[in-house]
Formats: sequence, structure tokens, C-alpha cells
Amino acid sequence: MRIRLLPLLAVVSLGAAITALRPIADDQRDARIPRWYKGNTHTHTLNSDGDSHPDDVVKWYRSHGYQFVALTDHNVITSVDGLNALHGLDNRFLVIRGEEVTDRFESRPLHINGLNVSSLVAPQGGQSAVDVVQRNVDAIRAAGGVPHINHPSFGWALSADELARIRNTKLFEIFNGHPQVNNMGGGGVPSLEAMWDTILTRNIRIYGLAVDDAHHFKRHDDRTASRPGKGWIYVRADTLTPNALLEAMERGDFYSSTGVELNDITVSSTEISVTVRETAWSRYRIQFIGRGGAVLQESLSSPATYRFRGGEGYVRARILESNGDMAWTQPHFIPG
Repeated sequence: MRIRLLPLLAVVSLGAAITALRPIADDQRDARIPRWYKGNTHTHTLNSDGDSHPDDVVKWYRSHGYQFVALTDHNVITSVDGLNALHGLDNRFLVIRGEEVTDRFESRPLHINGLNVSSLVAPQGGQSAVDVVQRNVDAIRAAGGVPHINHPSFGWALSADELARIRNTKLFEIFNGHPQVNNMGGGGVPSLEAMWDTILTRNIRIYGLAVDDAHHFKRHDDRTASRPGKGWIYVRADTLTPNALLEAMERGDFYSSTGVELNDITVSSTEISVTVRETAWSRYRIQFIGRGGAVLQESLSSPATYRFRGGEGYVRARILESNGDMAWTQPHFIPG
């Protein structure tokens, strides 16, 4: 089955069934036809520790080509009704309410985003790091929200083994744009992407998010600033609503990026193929990754196709660009 996407949009959905897409004219945007929406699910304002008014934050994302943004201030829900009234546009731009539930166990900071929660979720505490996260995940679910676990290596808070023991969540950050969250690991701690492979190898279906965790919209020359536009996702949904976006994310119908875009992807019972939206100044490597984080195949040209051999456990694609940008598709699990 083959997908043809709109220019400048991308492909995702290794974790979900794929259906054919077709271009959408402006007068068709209300007809529930799936398309790809670019968004960020981890953003702060001055209502917690950001430096900018919610209005300015929302303006930044809308003016930079995003279709949605979630405001996730620490232990605060920033109202989005007025922001959507001012800046929202049916099926073109949306602000999602959220909260970064900010807790800890001993010296370990434990942060879990609750997307589209109906009410404030207080930090739940607990008897261990896993217990704290699990209690907060369950509280977010009880408030009607979708949880995702944030920056596991910030403060070296969570190991892959601990992440694998948490239930009732399908999302965690494999890339966070804050400069102090240790995405790459160190000192014997694996990278977040390596943690992901450890969890996937246990046949646990969890999907990887890229976010910017933006705090600073006014600081430009400070290396400690957490700026917007560092990481994002493309979600395939039939309409731009919180429910449609979050349901798609929880079935793995999205991909994550720090700058690489895709033009096409196909998934069948026998193979996966990925096509990169190439730029004149870049070169690319397309890697297909399976059980244990093993690179099953690498291609220097696009499109690239991987044919299932059996025994991979799962297959996901990682695309590396010559100037450091990346993209990650979600895992496709191989039966048997």
C-alpha cells in the first residue's frame, strides 16, 4: 500500500495501519480526510518557569508553521479557551490544554505531561521512582488526559528498566530540546534512543516523542536557554481536534523529528519503504533498526526499502541528515 503526501508534509505510522491519503483543498478541510499535522507537546509560559506570555508563545508556534501546540506549565493548567478564540482556526491551528505534573522521588525529578486533562492533577508522590510515575500516570488518565513521560535522563531520573515497568502509558520523550536533559546519556547511562530499543526489545509497545520543552522565547545568546523549534512531531489525523490527535498518537500514527521531513512511506506485510524530502544542501542515511537496537540495514539513497526477514521483533526507521538533523518513525512489530 502506498502513501502519497502533500508537499512539505511527512509520513509516519509504522505503529498503525496505513491508508491512502490524498491532497486536501481549502474547501475540503472539514471533510474528515486524514492529513498530517505538525505540533509540539511540551511548552512552557510565564505561568510556570517560561519567560513569555501564553499569547506570545502561541503566536510563535502559529507563525512558524505548526498546526498545534500543547501548553504544559509545571503543576498549572494554562487556560487555552481565549487563546483558541484569538488564534485557533478550524483544522489549521489548535492550542491544547495540558500540565507537566512535576514530582520527585528523593533527589530524582519525575515529570509527566498530561495532555488534554479535564482538571489539575496534583503530584501524587510514592514509595519509589516507578511508583511515583505510575501514580501520576494513573491520575492523568483519571482526569481524562493522555500521559507522556518527559526527559527520563534529566537528573538521571529513570532507567530503561524502570520505564519498562510503568503501565498505562504509550508515550515518552526520546528527544527533548532542553540543553540539560542528557538525551545522549553518559557515564554508563545509555541514550534515550537506546533506552527505547531496550524497552521495545521486551515487546512493550511505546512510542517515541521529540519535543522542544521550550521555556525561553526572548533569550537568544545563552547556551542554557531552552528555545522553541528544537523537536516536534507530525501526527496523522482526520481532523485537528485534541481527541483526534491524541488517539492517533496513542496508536503510533506519528513520527518525530528535529528537522528531517519525509515525503513517503509504505508498509506492507513484507516490507517498509521510506522516502526522504531531500534538500540540496544535505545528504542522508536511512537506517532500519530492530531488536536490541541493531541496525538491520542502511541506505545512502532515498527511497530505501527494508524487507522483513523474520526475527527482527520490530522495525523502525531512523533518518540522519548530514548537518545533524534526525527523524524517527514509530516501531512496526513483526508477528512471531
